[in-house]
Amino acid sequence: MEKRNYLFVSSDALHIDCARRVVAEGHEVRYFIENADDNDIGDGFVPKVLDWKPHVDWADVIIFDDVLGQGDLAQDLRKQGKLAIGGTPYTDRLEDDRSFGQSELKKTGVNILNYREFDDFDEAIGFVRANPRKYVIKPSGEAQNIKRLLFVGEEDDGSDVVRVLEAYKRVWSDTIKVFQLQNRVTGVEVAVGAFFNGSRFLHPVNINFEHKKLFPGNIGPATGEMGTSMFWSKPNRLFSATLEKMEDVLANEGYVGYIDLNCIVNGQGIYPLEFTARFGYPTIQIQSDGLAMPLADFFYAMASGSNEEIKVKKGFQVGIRVVVPPYPFRDRQTFDSYSKDATIVFKKPPNDGIHIEDVKMVNGEWLVAGSTGVALVVAGTGLTMRDAQRQAYARIQNILIPNMYYRKDIGDRWYEDCDRLHAWGYLREN
Repeated sequence: MEKRNYLFVSSDALHIDCARRVVAEGHEVRYFIENADDNDIGDGFVPKVLDWKPHVDWADVIIFDDVLGQGDLAQDLRKQGKLAIGGTPYTDRLEDDRSFGQSELKKTGVNILNYREFDDFDEAIGFVRANPRKYVIKPSGEAQNIKRLLFVGEEDDGSDVVRVLEAYKRVWSDTIKVFQLQNRVTGVEVAVGAFFNGSRFLHPVNINFEHKKLFPGNIGPATGEMGTSMFWSKPNRLFSATLEKMEDVLANEGYVGYIDLNCIVNGQGIYPLEFTARFGYPTIQIQSDGLAMPLADFFYAMASGSNEEIKVKKGFQVGIRVVVPPYPFRDRQTFDSYSKDATIVFKKPPNDGIHIEDVKMVNGEWLVAGSTGVALVVAGTGLTMRDAQRQAYARIQNILIPNMYYRKDIGDRWYEDCDRLHAWGYLREN
């Protein structure tokens, strides 16, 4: 093994588990966290630095974890000849500006849902009343990171959307500057993602199913994510009809990293909803368990432009988020009262499939860190979805955290969604 130096640059320590894994594989790591509220995350697991820029020359590979301006940094480093995984100003905008992402898809010939962008709540309310139907409210910019603000309408006349817009006008108008009203369609929600090496997509692609609501049965408040099920696939109809059409654009940008397109599909077509132009969380943790190669070697190969196929395991992967109060809400007082420095105890020594998120290690003990209540991602793999589920949930039974909670149905929707996706032909390989 060739030993290399990896510099991780983070806004909120999102890819801390990737850094921990690279350390475990025998490489040198330095980790920078911008957000002061999260600067204890990863303590005891990875070496930290107070400023990342003095370490650029030291690094063989530099890895960014977010959008919101990090694309400028990654692009500048690549222009200087550095190997950098991260976006560009263009790919950041694909995610941060929902309307721009939709317009770029339309330019490449991808079918999109009708939508309209607003910066005035009264205008949006008037539009719904004049054009009654089901809509989805989607904040743009930084407000889209407040997941509970996304609202999926249920009423055929849009009356529930009007009531929510009126409430947002009174409470959230200082936060939500721009938002979309998108026509709602029903079907299977599925995402197709792939890694890009600066000039082309690497195969296989990743098909994944997010579980965003807090409670089993997909009810309760929206969260960043409660779990994901996935599998690797050769390029299929879902990929060729959507993400593959962006290949020339991404190559012109020199994009390096993962890009994912969440979609609603039904018998009438594929309707892209939104881009994730970076690693997904907990997607990347679960994907790392599906690799049949060291994660550090994979990062280096992608950043250096290797065209080799990704070595992956057969079958399925399931990942479940294990969280503590106040997740999915942000309440520092609640976090400090119930979760700060809570101990993470394993009945037996932890094995594979345990991924840290907001965690630190003190005197050999794992403790909850940060401020959000996101503790662990627990993953399982198997030749069938059921096998992957069993392994993941068996691993959770080995974990004790005061006040921990998690969903018990991650992966269940596959059994119905699979039949429909196959019947519609979207998983058929090209």
